[in-house]
Amino acid sequence: MKKQFILCYITLVAIAPLCFGQASPAKPGKPAANEATITDLEKSAWEAYKNKQTDAFKVIFAKDYAGVYADGTKTQDGEVADMAKTDLRDYSFADVKVVFPRPRIAVITYKVTQHATSGGKDISGTYNSGSVWINEGGKWVTVFHTENKAE
Repeated sequence: MKKQFILCYITLVAIAPLCFGQASPAKPGKPAANEATITDLEKSAWEAYKNKQTDAFKVIFAKDYAGVYADGTKTQDGEVADMAKTDLRDYSFADVKVVFPRPRIAVITYKVTQHATSGGKDISGTYNSGSVWINEGGKWVTVFHTENKAE
């Protein structure tokens, strides 16, 4: 029994440094932006759209951007084409939430109340909206946006 105890003790002593030397789980990195930064970026996209500032609007998109709406999906070009036929008079955000599932990814959700027409049709109302922003090369761009009219 004494030999087994000694062998067990030696094994424990030999293995202990390996256990303590294991890498600890990586701590989540601090986001490259905060909630206010992402909210400001989202609002700047709405402002550019409202003011029909095509160049300012285009720079917010990632090359593989997708927008999902009741009338279908859109690329950056589709969004810009819609801007030309839309009159966004005013909008306001409520219930804004921003989360960072990864340090270089931000998800923003909110309700937007807007007064607008598109192609002569009134599209005013409150919409549940969301966007996904990613940090590409130090610059935040949107890869996804969606809006659904609240019931």
